[in-house]
Amino acid sequence: MAVDAGGLPGSILFAVTEDWYFASHRKALAEQFLQQGIEVSVAARFGEHEMALRRIGFDCFRMPFERSLRRPWRDLRVAFKLAKLARKAQPDIVQLVSFKPILLSLLGVYTSSRTQWVAAITGMGYLFSSKDSRARWFKYLVLTALRLIMRAKNVSLLVQNAEDRDLLIEQRVTTADRIALIAGVGIDLEQFPRTPLPVGEPIVLLPARLLRDKGVEEFVSAARALRARSVKARFVLVGAVDADNPAAIAVEQVEAWCASSDIEWWGHRADMADVYRQASIVCLPSYREGLPKVLLEAAACGRPLVATDVPGCRDVCRDSVNGVLVPARDPVALASAIADVLAEPARWPRLAAAGRQMVEREYDVKAIARQTLSLYRKLLLVQGGSA
Repeated sequence: MAVDAGGLPGSILFAVTEDWYFASHRKALAEQFLQQGIEVSVAARFGEHEMALRRIGFDCFRMPFERSLRRPWRDLRVAFKLAKLARKAQPDIVQLVSFKPILLSLLGVYTSSRTQWVAAITGMGYLFSSKDSRARWFKYLVLTALRLIMRAKNVSLLVQNAEDRDLLIEQRVTTADRIALIAGVGIDLEQFPRTPLPVGEPIVLLPARLLRDKGVEEFVSAARALRARSVKARFVLVGAVDADNPAAIAVEQVEAWCASSDIEWWGHRADMADVYRQASIVCLPSYREGLPKVLLEAAACGRPLVATDVPGCRDVCRDSVNGVLVPARDPVALASAIADVLAEPARWPRLAAAGRQMVEREYDVKAIARQTLSLYRKLLLVQGGSA
C-alpha cells in the first residue's frame, strides 16, 4: 500500500461493468483523484473508450463482465479474475460500481483483506420497484450476497440517497457505521454550463436508457395525450436500447412510437450538453433512482425539470423550486405537469436559475471528490489503527 501521511490512498481500482459507463458516470470524479497524485485504474469490459481513458492516465484492466445473469459459469470466471487482480495489484481501495461487480467481489474481499472494498450502490430501482418474479428473485439474490459480503470487515457500502441507506439498514444488510452516503459522483460545471433557454417550439426531453422503470411508457402516454390536446411541443427520447436489462423496451416498440408521431428518438448521444441546450424541459418519470445524473446535468444547464416523487429524483428535482414532482406510474399526472410548465414560459428562468445554483452549491464534482477521498481516508486510517 502507498497511503500518504494524510491518509490518502496511493491507488484506487474501479470495477465497473463497461467502459462507456465509467466514461459517462465516473471519469470526471476519477480525474479529480489523478490530480491528487493517486494512481487510478479501471477494470471493465472495454470497447471504444479504452484508448481515450489510457491517454488521460488511467490504467485499464480488461475484465469480461456481463450485465445479465444468464451465464453464471462466465460470472464465476470473472469473480476469480477480479480476486486475482486485487491480490496482484494490491490497490488501497477497490470501488465496486453497481450490483454486478459487487456480486462478483465475494471471493476478492476475503482474499485481499489489506484492501478496502467500497461497494457503491448506484440505485435500487428494478429491485424495489418492479413487481415481476424476476425482480423478486434478483432482490433475494442481491440482498443475500450483500449480507455475505458485509461479513468481511474490509467492506463498506456507499449509497447516493438517504432512503437507500435506511432501506439497507432495515433489511439488515449492514449497520449504520458501515454505510456512507455521498450524493452521487458530481457534475463538471464547465462541461455542463448554463445556457440560454431555446426559442421556438419547445422540446420536452427524456434522457435515459430505454427501460420501463425509467418511466418511458408513461412519457409516451403523456406525449400522446398532450398532442391530442394540441399542445405545441416536441417530445424526445434520448438514450440507448439496453437489451441486457430485464426492464428493456424493444427497439421495435420505440420505432412504432416514432412512426405514429408520438415521440422522436434521437438514440444514444455522447454530446449531452448540446442535447440539453436544445431542450426547454427535461423529464425523468422514473420509478426509483440512486441520484439521477441526467437531472443534475440538466439542472446545471439551466433546464426546468419534471420528475417523479421517488427516491433519488426528489433529491434533485425540488418541487416548485427548480421543477415539478409528480407521482410515479401516473401518465395523467405527468401530462398535466408538463402542460402546466409549458403554459408558463415566464416561469422557466426562475426554475433554471434555482437548478444551476443547487448544482453549484451541492453537486460540484470537486466537492464530491473531496467527500469521497474523506471517506477513503477514514477507511484507511481505521484499518491502519486496527492493524
